[in-house]
Amino acid sequence: MIKLSRLACYGVVILSEMASGDKLRTASDISEVTCLPEPTVAKILKLLARDGFVASSRGVHGGYSLQKAPGEISIASIIATLDGPIALTGCVDGMQDDCRLRGICSLQGCWDEINFVIRDALENMKLSAILAKREFGAG
Repeated sequence: MIKLSRLACYGVVILSEMASGDKLRTASDISEVTCLPEPTVAKILKLLARDGFVASSRGVHGGYSLQKAPGEISIASIIATLDGPIALTGCVDGMQDDCRLRGICSLQGCWDEINFVIRDALENMKLSAILAKREFGAG
């Protein structure tokens, strides 16, 4: 099974909630609306701020604001920020140097193409498409 981490899933939820309004939002506000734990929301917002999805403002009237238009934010970029590179297997991401099947694997090189197709689909799926489906009750 291919499965996203909770952080990646929650990141999409948080960004889609932020995209539905143009005001500053606190972690507490977002937590209340999404029913996600506030410490988790705060952690995700910090990671999203680090990669430029959101900007943070300090002070009494501070909070987080979306830095990119929903049409510029791909689901792949959210996943990569929160989970790291999209890779189906260790063979694809180059992290598995000690594969016991190296040199004899009948699927050597095949996973790269599969991974590319999935990553490409996630790159082409934008946050704006998710918002549109949410607004019309589809999905």
